[in-house]
Amino acid sequence: MTNTIITGGRVRTLDPENPGAEALVLSGGRILAVGDRDAMLDAAGPHARRVDAEGGVVMPGLIDTHPHVLHFGMLAGGLVDLTDAVDHADIVARIRAKAANTPAGEWIVCTPVGEPHYFIRRSERDLRERRLPDRWTLDSATDAHPVLIQAWAPRMPNVVAFNTAGLKAVGLTAFIPDRVCDVEIDKNESGELTGILRGPVTNYYTYDPFWGQILTKLPRPSLENATAGVLAEMRRYSAQGVTSVYEGHAMEPEHLALYRQLRADGALSLRVMATLDAESVIFYPFDPLAHDEFAERLLQLAGQATDLDDELLRVEGLTLSPGGPCFSGYFATYEPYLGPFGRSTRGVRFLSLEKEETFVRFCAANGIRANLCLGAFREHDEFLDIAERIAREHDFRDKRWILQHAMTISPAQARRYADLGFQVTTSVGFAWGKGAMYGERMGEHVWRDLEPLQRLSAAGLDLAGGSDWGPKNPWEQIELAQTHRFAGSDHRNDGPDQKLSRLDALRMWTTGAATVLGRPEIGSLAPGNHADVLIVDRDPQTCPVEDLRNTRVLRTYLGGRTVYDSSELAAPAEETEQVRS
Repeated sequence: MTNTIITGGRVRTLDPENPGAEALVLSGGRILAVGDRDAMLDAAGPHARRVDAEGGVVMPGLIDTHPHVLHFGMLAGGLVDLTDAVDHADIVARIRAKAANTPAGEWIVCTPVGEPHYFIRRSERDLRERRLPDRWTLDSATDAHPVLIQAWAPRMPNVVAFNTAGLKAVGLTAFIPDRVCDVEIDKNESGELTGILRGPVTNYYTYDPFWGQILTKLPRPSLENATAGVLAEMRRYSAQGVTSVYEGHAMEPEHLALYRQLRADGALSLRVMATLDAESVIFYPFDPLAHDEFAERLLQLAGQATDLDDELLRVEGLTLSPGGPCFSGYFATYEPYLGPFGRSTRGVRFLSLEKEETFVRFCAANGIRANLCLGAFREHDEFLDIAERIAREHDFRDKRWILQHAMTISPAQARRYADLGFQVTTSVGFAWGKGAMYGERMGEHVWRDLEPLQRLSAAGLDLAGGSDWGPKNPWEQIELAQTHRFAGSDHRNDGPDQKLSRLDALRMWTTGAATVLGRPEIGSLAPGNHADVLIVDRDPQTCPVEDLRNTRVLRTYLGGRTVYDSSELAAPAEETEQVRS
């Protein structure tokens, strides 16, 4: 077994027992030793591979506890990528290239234009024409294939574009009214369909009956495209320094089967920890299970809910997601607010309180770690009342259940979760991407309880960070934990209940995340831990906060194996003797 020694840079271990060092040694996929350069040379031995960090910073790999690597990868797999398209001619050229290699009659589906998934910093409005192309423009790319430019959740209202063959494939003609349910069907002055539809036209978190019927006529991702999309998404995460992820939301057995196949093929470039959803609610059509069917599903999933034998792919727990996002008007509140189409709403409960109680009781009685996706005050209160009552019968505090989301939460609710032994994973990107929308639809008073990271920490809750809908840059998420800035404005919601220190923000993506996931062997560069290591171009503990988002990863190791290399560092050299001179 050949050891590897990394020198030539500052080592940030995130290990409180030994926070800084000059070098570290990797051996057999683990951290062998961390410390002074000369001592590490001795520990590495004379035949070790040498890696020169060339002035960079060495640190543990990041842990994203709300990434949707699989979901977003599957959704994008096989699509024409328009995220960085600049104008209609660019879009036509990309679709035409895809059409040249696609059998006539098959769908050509495209990503939206802009920055997924909020589309705030860049969207179709930033094309040179300031709009999506109409059907006649898309026909110039191909008239032999149905074409769709998709809209991705959570942004709502949203916009999609079909070509002529696409309109025909989903059964839309000029006889249709200008508006059906909440979908607006665009027409020109002659009454012809332009191919543009607006409204609840997203690929998920939409339950509009009319748009839902169109969704059922669109092609499902093939296994080949889904696999390619997930592999591409994993590569993107590796390039940003993420080495472990927690897929704790919207996971079905078939999703887990895809991860298992990738594991069997030796294709996993991330450590994956997952749960299974007790009842998945985010994709159309969603028809709630009857209560007895729900109880039977819990029994079926229980046998798959714990599998901790594999270091790269683990399953632990079940997830319940009773509600949905504010963008779509599903956020469950006490006071009414404006939904995406200007109507007053108090949100929607997808799963009944009876199911919620059955889920909590089942997990508590069977020793299963539960993951609860809850974001609104009413959701928290309803759940806590159930959980506190059941905890008196079945004490589950030692199972360290996970509260996921926690977009808004009061001080009293935070303390109640802490008393129940909960831990928290959330995305401060919720405030970045939706803070302005919360202020407009609910009122600015909601900002005092929006992503209150310091409040959660002060209540004794361990915190972990996730990217979810964006920004999909973990370094920017670390910055946002300190600044709490809103996208598209200069507003900063950085009150005393929100703002974290730099070190605590980094811990959300390293040691804090490891604690929440119950995996102390990742998240820090301590001897014996997995050799999940980054070399980055700046010191994330001391660089100006506004520079964090520009952090470049030079190399990523997973268990000592290089899974990303920017090619900016020299290749590892053999023999350590020359290093001493």
